[in-house]
Amino acid sequence: MMMAGRPGGPMGRPGSQTQVGKSKDTKATLKRMTRRFGPESKLLVAALLLGVFSVAFTVIGPKILGDAINVIFSGIVGSTPQVKALYKACNGSQQCVVHYLSQHGKSNLGSMLGSIKITPGNGIDFSQLGHLALLAIFVYLVGSFFSWGQGYIMAGVAQRTVARMRTDVEEKLGRLPLRYFDTHAHGDMLSRVTNDIDNISTVIQQGMSQLLTSILTIIGVLIMMFWISPLLAVVSLVTVPLAIWGAALIAKRSQVQFAAQWKQTGYLNGHVEAMHTGHVLVQVFGASRASMEKFNDLNDKTYQASFKAQFLSGIIQPMMQFFSNVNYVLIAVFGGYRVATGALSFGSVVAFTQYARQFTQPMTQVASQMNMLQSGLASAERVFEMLDADEEERLLQTGELPNPVRGHVDLKDVEFSYTSDRKLIEGFNLEVPQGRTVAIVGPTGAGKTTIVNLLMRFYEVDSGMISIDEVPYSDLSRDTVRQAYGMVLQDTWLFSGTVRENIGYGLEGATDLQIEQAATAALADHFIRTLPLGYETELDGESASISAGQKQLLTIARAFLANPEILILDEATSSVDSRTEVLIQAAMAKLRTGRTSFVIAHRLSTIRNADIILVMESGTIVESGSHDDLMESKGAYFRLYNSQFTEAVN
Repeated sequence: MMMAGRPGGPMGRPGSQTQVGKSKDTKATLKRMTRRFGPESKLLVAALLLGVFSVAFTVIGPKILGDAINVIFSGIVGSTPQVKALYKACNGSQQCVVHYLSQHGKSNLGSMLGSIKITPGNGIDFSQLGHLALLAIFVYLVGSFFSWGQGYIMAGVAQRTVARMRTDVEEKLGRLPLRYFDTHAHGDMLSRVTNDIDNISTVIQQGMSQLLTSILTIIGVLIMMFWISPLLAVVSLVTVPLAIWGAALIAKRSQVQFAAQWKQTGYLNGHVEAMHTGHVLVQVFGASRASMEKFNDLNDKTYQASFKAQFLSGIIQPMMQFFSNVNYVLIAVFGGYRVATGALSFGSVVAFTQYARQFTQPMTQVASQMNMLQSGLASAERVFEMLDADEEERLLQTGELPNPVRGHVDLKDVEFSYTSDRKLIEGFNLEVPQGRTVAIVGPTGAGKTTIVNLLMRFYEVDSGMISIDEVPYSDLSRDTVRQAYGMVLQDTWLFSGTVRENIGYGLEGATDLQIEQAATAALADHFIRTLPLGYETELDGESASISAGQKQLLTIARAFLANPEILILDEATSSVDSRTEVLIQAAMAKLRTGRTSFVIAHRLSTIRNADIILVMESGTIVESGSHDDLMESKGAYFRLYNSQFTEAVN
């Protein structure tokens, strides 16, 4: 609903975009996001245990494979003629062989042979090798099973958490005051509700399970590395502090750009939504070039922020890969030396090399997830900003209206302003007896629609009192007030659904007969039955399949079904042709019968039969009376009425 006299509309604030790029409280956002997993704590513990088991079985694998390599290596070495001759000379004593080699200047070779189990002449023990291979397959299979279970649980945890967040956002939108929607771009709000939440869902779904597994893998691999060789484990950890420091530095800078990226995306969506909604006007006024220039500007800013964010976060993975390769070189040098000196077996070094890869791989994965994590936190900040917005003050009034409501409306000394520096409504007094029709006219910005907003309690009065049947609004909840009213607006709102569902929106649980009776009363039944599927015809959000007048008749049918005691008709015929206007006027006249009605109209010919006509200027009533009385007085109404017909003739 557009509001007369307010300081800018939903899409009318292109110059109010705040400066982007300022870093937010990432730690607070992360903590707040973590708390949202509270209802899933038991499942998270189960996923953690499954992750521990999965990692435990997985990290045992390289050690088993190292033992298998030792079996192969021992068999090959024991089959060489030189080794067989040595063992034969020493009567099979390994200690004798090592001592002999040491005495002849081959202590390194002796130490190496002493570190492995050799049965000269038997070659490779394929029976033992087969057992080790089957054991490796088994532990990897069990590890994969636990990993699958963890992934299954985490998928449910992620989706339920995001579903609760969507519910919270939807409920929040219902509690936000109209002022919030008037001062925030629709496209930006939609971007927070859709794009940002979808981004959070992707981050949780893809990132949490991998992050948990990676951390557990790092811990498990470290344990195995220190078990095999504390010296090599220490060597492997030399590059870790540098890698972590570099990743943290880059992540901090990329977070700023991700915040800018999602802000700019919101601005871009706002512009696209506004231009799409007003596409016809953009074409009519030749504003396509200006619209495209603004789009290009916003698109370029979004590109710049996105490029910087993706580039900075993308540096992390190749940086981690570099440190991984440096680590691999150090292990190869020191490990080779340890094998040569007999301090480690060849299979142990091979297993350690695999562990080193397993150690750097999850670190690289964690680093690569920083891209997604930073983006998700930026989106979470935007969603939390909406969730933290000031809500309508919760009123605890328990007063009730008479049953049935008569519809006597009284406004006494009402004052209101949208901004503190400009009073819009001052000293407004109006008493509307039951069943009367009051028409409110006046120039744009006079405060006509503002009066409607106050009647519907979309805004609270600054001072004064509004009452229904002598019950002040201050004694009633907002829902109680709004249940007494029905509205037919200039902008017809139809949602994606059948004609029957759109009319039925006016009364929860309405029967098919009630819906069809309401359509008949609104003079809409005939055209509905000419549609391809009648009442079951599907309408999309734009409802391009029916005319503007037909849309209005459907909204009038919805009001008939709601059967309100008080009606508000806000420019309900301003966008239709004269013939359709006659039809709609007939339907609305029927709807007004026996009800207190407030009619806002620019076409003064449509309200000639109103019981009371109020002429407003600058938030105050300057004239009131019937059409004939106001025409005779030749005041503001007379000038307005004649100006319309003069313009029509010209």
